[in-house]
Amino acid sequence: MSWWHALILGVVQGLTEFFPISSSGHLELVPWLFNWSDLDSESVSTAFDAALHLGTLLAVVVAVRSDLAKLMVAGVRYPVASAEERVATPHGRLAWLYLLTAVPAAVVGALFDDVIAEQLGGPVAVAVSLIGFGAVLWWADRRTGERTPEHLTVRDAWLIGAAQVLALNPGTSRSGITISAMRALGYGRAAAVRMSFVIGVPIIAGAGVWKVVGLIIDGVPDGLASAMVIGVGAAAVTGWLAITALQRLAARSNFNIFVWYRVALGVAVLGIVASGIR
Repeated sequence: MSWWHALILGVVQGLTEFFPISSSGHLELVPWLFNWSDLDSESVSTAFDAALHLGTLLAVVVAVRSDLAKLMVAGVRYPVASAEERVATPHGRLAWLYLLTAVPAAVVGALFDDVIAEQLGGPVAVAVSLIGFGAVLWWADRRTGERTPEHLTVRDAWLIGAAQVLALNPGTSRSGITISAMRALGYGRAAAVRMSFVIGVPIIAGAGVWKVVGLIIDGVPDGLASAMVIGVGAAAVTGWLAITALQRLAARSNFNIFVWYRVALGVAVLGIVASGIR
């Protein structure tokens, strides 16, 4: 893999993992559109995907480190805390509820990993998903509500977790579907964005570990090490920038820019397929 392909794919991963526009969909569309064959090998694809997930994991951990520290400390204490302590420090309850949101996607992903990899995706399916789930984001963002993380319930956690299962389909967007679910449940726009980052940590980490295990078993393909380093760095830097930008946008505006981008890209891809250019 050339260094500039690795750089471009790292930037794409970093931006699209956190913007609600689908990282998996873009990582299919970019090589397809430019006729790159770098990721045709399963071993190369697995190794480079592990690197990209490591980069975005670094970005989100740095961005929400204060939240994670409070959640981890309170979460460990929660099972043995008194009723008074639990009321005074809601982070313990939140920590376990955030973990609960990761369970549905983790189970489905582990059980149907091969089916997902072989049966889902492709330019047309990604384009349709970009448009369809863009419409879902538009609808959900029209909903009113100012709920905050402290209002999270077990029911909400299961519903958000169920929504994340849909993100296993390329073109859906994990951040997009979690934000949509939380907006539909009445959470404020800024709260939904911040929660989507924290909720994403176990999912991104889990996906990374899953890929790294395969990497350890198979080894790093020859000549890919430098490309992986570039991919990690690019994904980490652009991921952090995307997180910062999305939080600022959520504080003052809606998500229409992402909705129109998704629709425009989806229509463009369908047009390219129909024309036979690709």
